[in-house]
Amino acid sequence: MARKDSIVKLRALLINRRDALRQALAGDLSLLRALPEQTGGDVVDAALDAAQDEISSKLAEVESRELVLIDTAIERISAGTYGQCEVCNNKIPLARLNALPYAMTCIDCQRAVETSGGSVADLNMMLDTDVSFSDSEV
Repeated sequence: MARKDSIVKLRALLINRRDALRQALAGDLSLLRALPEQTGGDVVDAALDAAQDEISSKLAEVESRELVLIDTAIERISAGTYGQCEVCNNKIPLARLNALPYAMTCIDCQRAVETSGGSVADLNMMLDTDVSFSDSEV
């Protein structure tokens, strides 16, 4: 299968995931809005509700971050830059895109980002100032 065909399939996958996340987040938000209406129960119930609210909040946060990454990937497909590493501009292997369809960096650049403890923007800035990473530094 050609890379272009794979990207078309990945686009459909990203759109489906985006729509599912939007629905899930809309459901989570409606549950959070309904919380003030719920009354009664004892201290244990309140503690359990608070723990569940915290879990739901964290899950919504993770889903929101994923949604932003998916939207960015869809925009990159439209712009024709999808599948190109944001750091080194090399093609991101299809195996990586199949595993993580919203990946913005190749594996080597992602390792460099994680090793440096920074972000892709930090790594781009460093690369723009002629700093390079050798294999021994990564």
